[in-house]
Amino acid sequence: MSIDPKSAGRAPGRSQAGPHPLGGSGDVLVARGAHEFGKVAVLFGGTSAERPISMMSGAGVLEALRSQGVDAQAFDPAERSLDELKRDGFVRAFIALHGRHGEDGCVQGALELLGIPYTGSGVMASAIAMDKVMTKRVWIAEGLSTPRYVRLAPDERSDAAIATIPGRLGLPLIVKPPREGSSIGVTKVTHAEELAAAVQLSLQYDPDVLCEEFIDGEELTCPVLGDGVHAYALPVVRIRPPEAGYDYQNKYFTDDVQYLCPSGLPEAEERAVQALAVAAYRALGCRGWGRADLMLRASDRQPYLLEMNTSPGMTGHSLVPMSARAAGMSYEQLCLHLLSQARLDAEAPQP
Repeated sequence: MSIDPKSAGRAPGRSQAGPHPLGGSGDVLVARGAHEFGKVAVLFGGTSAERPISMMSGAGVLEALRSQGVDAQAFDPAERSLDELKRDGFVRAFIALHGRHGEDGCVQGALELLGIPYTGSGVMASAIAMDKVMTKRVWIAEGLSTPRYVRLAPDERSDAAIATIPGRLGLPLIVKPPREGSSIGVTKVTHAEELAAAVQLSLQYDPDVLCEEFIDGEELTCPVLGDGVHAYALPVVRIRPPEAGYDYQNKYFTDDVQYLCPSGLPEAEERAVQALAVAAYRALGCRGWGRADLMLRASDRQPYLLEMNTSPGMTGHSLVPMSARAAGMSYEQLCLHLLSQARLDAEAPQP
């Protein structure tokens, strides 16, 4: 898949930053939300390691939708069976679940069987994007830049195999579980003797281990909205973490991280990052919304894809709402827009 930086972030008729599709005030979509969305389940909580973050995301989405007149109700799959959605008359679902059994295609598959349209990517794209190894395989096949990696499967974790990794990827390197998010179980390994402990930490969350080349540079994120050729990027967010790094605690529970949006990157770099994010999103078959996390290598300003989030955070610290706000879309308008795009895999995209 080729990338044209000149058209980065653009869908037909949209500017490079991707202004929101509501027009000026969003009044049309607010009216639609009040009369046409029907009974909406906001799915949040769940059973994954990211449950606390999902609880915050879901609470924000629920409040936003209700404030716009939507008949939205909380639904925690950890406490209720999904078949109650059909029984209780829900006709649409906003997925604010993060991690396993919420972002990995499982809930999406259940909603497909129930015939309840839902926000975000479908079954296959959700499953692939949740697995960072499978995601990398797709991106590499498409010629998209992502750090070199080694996957350690359960039968490939001998001491001898682990000892070869620094020589293959260099130091420092990153060790993480391939099917978790929010920096859970992630270690930056700076010395070879730290590798075994990093692998053991990752194994607490996943039977596989992903060892990844460390890219020295700036951390970036770029949300993408839409579907297929109409997918477009929102403004890039540049992340300046404190000395302790951009870990789970700093992501969600402190104000020590500095977020720059607009990013302040040169226009050509911003467009190149947006182009890469849209290409990565489309390569995985994502729809509705997503957020690409990237590194911008300091030595040559080359962007590298780390992962694609198909159910991004919607907390007070979350980056999709921040980027949308920079493009002129409020949190409430963003939630309404995402809900308006809810569909099943077999359905055609909404205009």
